[in-house]
Formats: sequence, structure tokens, C-alpha cells
Amino acid sequence: MEGKKNTISILMLPWLAHGHISPFLELAKRLTKRNFHIYMCSTPVNLNSIKKSVTEKYSQSIELVELHLPSLPNLPPYYHTTNGLPPHLMNTLKIAFEMSSPNFSKILQTLNPDLVIYDFIQPWAATFASSVNIPAVQFLTFSAGVLAFAFHMFEKPGEDFPFPEIYLREYEMLQMKKTMEESKEDKSPFDEALRKSRDFILVKTCKEFEGKYMGYFSSLVSKKIVPVGSLIQDTVSRDDNEEITQWLDKKEKNSGVFVSFGSEYFLSKEELHEVAQGLELSKVNFIWVIRFPQGENNSSIKDSLPKGFLQRVEDRGMVLEGWAPQATILKHISIGGFVSHCGWSSFMESVNFGVPIIAMPMHLDQPMNARLVEYIGFGVEAVRDDNGKLQSEEIAKVIRKVVMEESGEDVRKKVRELSEKMNMKGDEEIDEVVEELVALCNNK
Repeated sequence: MEGKKNTISILMLPWLAHGHISPFLELAKRLTKRNFHIYMCSTPVNLNSIKKSVTEKYSQSIELVELHLPSLPNLPPYYHTTNGLPPHLMNTLKIAFEMSSPNFSKILQTLNPDLVIYDFIQPWAATFASSVNIPAVQFLTFSAGVLAFAFHMFEKPGEDFPFPEIYLREYEMLQMKKTMEESKEDKSPFDEALRKSRDFILVKTCKEFEGKYMGYFSSLVSKKIVPVGSLIQDTVSRDDNEEITQWLDKKEKNSGVFVSFGSEYFLSKEELHEVAQGLELSKVNFIWVIRFPQGENNSSIKDSLPKGFLQRVEDRGMVLEGWAPQATILKHISIGGFVSHCGWSSFMESVNFGVPIIAMPMHLDQPMNARLVEYIGFGVEAVRDDNGKLQSEEIAKVIRKVVMEESGEDVRKKVRELSEKMNMKGDEEIDEVVEELVALCNNK
């Protein structure tokens, strides 16, 4: 702890999802290079999953701090994360997280950091920080377009969103309303958390393709929006990647797709079948990672997929369960497309590695991200039917277009150009972030 004395210390509190914790950790790594000391606070199960990413290089400047949630009968400690969490327990997890706020308050008083960086539904974190004269800033890991769209819906109901390229289809709007009713959510925690952010809000985005949405969001919340960039994680070398890399090495350049729908959405058997049939019809190579909720021991890949599928595609398809080295796969020369749910971190990784997206949004912010993919022009959505059901022939058609056909060349070219532009920028956004954080700490 000797190295901490002359640095600015920050306590980070992300929401309990990998798609939130990972960007917080990547921001932490970049800040440590600018003389910040980071306390990363989360549940033991989440911290355990990122320990390997806090390499020796960061061991003195990033400390993992355990936040213990109350013990609830249907929420054992291995469920203190959204990764593998059965969907019906999501609201219970949110309740347990809020119930842990007194524990967070104790951590805050013990560590006494210079600053708190908190996530999207944690107004209590900002309240506790303010009560002991510690400034708190919100860091949002969503697209600025999605944030502007959501806040516009709350603030200006019935009024058209000024950027018509971002919209929800009828079945998506119904799904979102149902999700909000089931989780008993309203805008209050989201709105309150935004309002409590001191002076500005950090957003995981880039001005290149979200500048106008940042401006509109800023006008809605009356705060400066500071982009932090794409925050792509370092590729971690793992011994068990070797088989995957060797398989990819045997494939031709840009001949295959990586297929993943994130850690929080579990495809139904019907959806698995449509995706499988779409991949089979496409005739391209693929690596597909399939996940099941934790505790569902009766689920297996073989039983969940169409009969004989694995045998029919064994020469050109690899199916993995649970986890895959996403960044390692996406940056491999043989990958020419990403069949993605359009989670924002996956969106950013695709752009970073110059891999066009075959968009198949599932829920939450993903449909709006998918519209952004098409609007910017570096991907194509595999559109569902009017009832929101996946269509295998549509999936196959879009995969072929994006990866193989001449009609997809504009998409492939666009994502390559955007990738080159973003990679040339380096850490420009972090310079602005550091400037704002230092000024805030100096003026508290």
C-alpha cells in the first residue's frame, strides 16, 4: 500500500453483471497508468471470475474488495451474479444488492477513497458517498443512443424520438413493457442515480459514431457526458485456448463466424433449433458458444440441438458450452462475422477487431444496439417474424451476405475503416476522463 500515498484512490461499484464489471475493470486498468489506485468492489463470485484478469502488472494498483449480499433463501452466494442466473431471480438479485448498501457504507468509511464511481441503478452509493463528502460519478456501460432513447421515453412520453434510426418494433416494445412490469421497475432508481452524479456522467462510447446521441442525452439530463472509449479488454492467454486456435488456424481467411448471445440470455430449445438450422443452411464455418442457467444440470448441448446436427456440421462447426475466449476468436484472421445479441461490449469488440455483425438482439438494450449497427453500416440484422420468432432461413441469408457475398462488401469495408480509425486514436478519451476526475477531486 506504500504506492498509494500520493495517488488518487477510487472505489468502483459496478452492477453485478459481467457486461458491467468488465468495462469497469478495463477503465480501472487505464486509470492505474495515470497514477490512480482502484478498489474494485463486488460480490465474491464476481471477483473470483476477474482475478485472472488482474495480473501481476496491476496487483499493486487494483485491489479487489468483497461486498457481501444478505443471505436470501432462494439466492445462494453462487447466484450473487447475473452470469448463469435464472431469469426469474433477476429482481431478487437487484433487491439483495440494494439490501447490501449498509455493507457498502462500511467499506466506504473504512477505505475513505477520494472518489466513488458507481453504476446505473445505485443511487444509494452516491448518497453514502455524499454523506461523507466524497464525490461520486456515474459510469454507464450502455450506448449513448440507448440512454437517450430510454430517458426520452420517460421524460417525453408520446413525443417522437428525434433520431428515427433508433426504434423498437411492436413485439420488442411489448417485451420491454412486460420486463419492466415483471421487475417492478420504474424510472426512479435510474433517474435518481443519474441526477446524483457529480457534474458529469461517464459513458462507454466514442464520439465518432455516437456524438449526436451524447449531445441529446446531455441536454435531457443537464450534465456533461464524458466518453471513455471502447474499453476493449486485454486478451488473456489461457492454455485451454489452444484447441480453439488450432481449429481456427486450419480455416480460410474470413470464412467463418463466431456465435454468442452473451452471459445473461439463455436461448429456448426452439431458438437453439432455429440458430442451428440457420448455421447449417449458411454453409459457413462457425464457433458457437451455448450457455445454460446455473443449476439446470439436465440441460445438455446434444439434447438441446436438432438430432444429428453435430454430426452433420462436424467438419466446419465447433460448439462450446459455457465460455469461449471471445476476443481471441474475434481477432483471428479466419473469422469474417459475429452472430451477436448486440450487447454493448460485444458491439465495441466487433468494431475494434473489424468484424461485421450479424445482429440477433434478444432483449433489453440489444434491439436498439442492433438498429445502430445497421444505421452505422457495419452489420445487418437477421430480422425476426412479426411475432418476434427467429427464422433460420433469414439467419442463413444474412450470414452469407455479411461473410461471403459481394452484396456485403460495403459492410465489410465500413467496419474495417471504423476499426482502423478507432485503433489509431489510442487512449485519447482517457485523457479527458483523467482531466475531469482530477479536477473533481481537487475541487471537492
